Amino acid sequence: MTESIPPGTRFAALPSPFAFKRGGELHGARMAFETWGELNATRDNAVLILTGLSPNAHAASNAGNPEPGWWEAMLGPGKPIDTDRWFVVCVNSLGSCKGSTGAASLDPATGEPYRLSYPELSIEDGARAAHVVVQSLGIERLACVIGNSMGGMTALAYLLLHPGAARTHVNVSGSAQALPFSIAIRSLQREAIRLDPQWNGGNYDDAHYPENGMRIARKLGVVTYRSAMEWDGRFGRVKLDSEMRGDEDLFGQEFEIERYLEAHAQRFVRSFDPNCYLYLGRSMDLFDAAEYGGGDVMKGLANIHVERAMAIGVHTDILFPLQQQEQVAEGLRAGGADSEFVPLPSPQGHDAFLVDIARFGPAIAGFLKLV
Repeated sequence: MTESIPPGTRFAALPSPFAFKRGGELHGARMAFETWGELNATRDNAVLILTGLSPNAHAASNAGNPEPGWWEAMLGPGKPIDTDRWFVVCVNSLGSCKGSTGAASLDPATGEPYRLSYPELSIEDGARAAHVVVQSLGIERLACVIGNSMGGMTALAYLLLHPGAARTHVNVSGSAQALPFSIAIRSLQREAIRLDPQWNGGNYDDAHYPENGMRIARKLGVVTYRSAMEWDGRFGRVKLDSEMRGDEDLFGQEFEIERYLEAHAQRFVRSFDPNCYLYLGRSMDLFDAAEYGGGDVMKGLANIHVERAMAIGVHTDILFPLQQQEQVAEGLRAGGADSEFVPLPSPQGHDAFLVDIARFGPAIAGFLKLV
């Protein structure tokens, strides 16, 4: 598939060549980003948002694109991330298909999509690329870097690779390393895509797209993004009406939860490039802050030096469980930060930071008021 770039997206050129941590390089690569608010005269009011795996740079509506963004309730004038005070930058992750150079982008050397010739991606590569965007805007030091989910990993890499690049940090449902459960889920997602005959070793197109593989991968993801508590409260054991079930498939959809997962999957397929999905998911598995602490993750985190930090998550998150945010808070405290761990009781699992603004909003607003 081709890249999907929202209106109003801006671009920053990466150095050419742009070398990757695990080998290989890109030529003529770029990063997609959007901004909100105004950079002040002293250039010290900038906030960087680093996203999860699938979002684009359009976190909220702005002059370039009035459509609501994926974090619309969190970002804007008078909102928790108040753009009347902050100049906010959100980047699309390196390796994505939403504007930043990824496996779906055209390789200038061949005129064809990179596909699997794209270099092996690491979280650190995305962090370095995001830093290029910040520097291109004339920002020497961020007031805060906020990382959500995968972006929480990217934020930690950003701070490890660029000491002094931010005064403060908010780690939202993130982690310093992937746990075996998360790696296992993403491994199954990749297997579902790669076993789809239409994937064809990464050589698919719009007419031959691995739709079934992407459907299964997305369903696996959605199951881990929410919680059993939420599924039980929303769906229980409610069955579909007979006319919605159909009689042609003995093992077809029977329950409302199955229809919900299918609807989510159908919205996702063809909106995201399968190869990009493979690369980004694997980059999360590979990231480990222990590499920066002689094999000890806490020592690695202690090598990050910020003035203040907050690590926030929810009790029902099974993908980035709460002990991982506690670990981040403790590690940053060991590095000298005034660091706070904020566990929230939301029933909405890993996706809570996207939907439970009533809980996440006040915590992030309260932190930023003291920056």
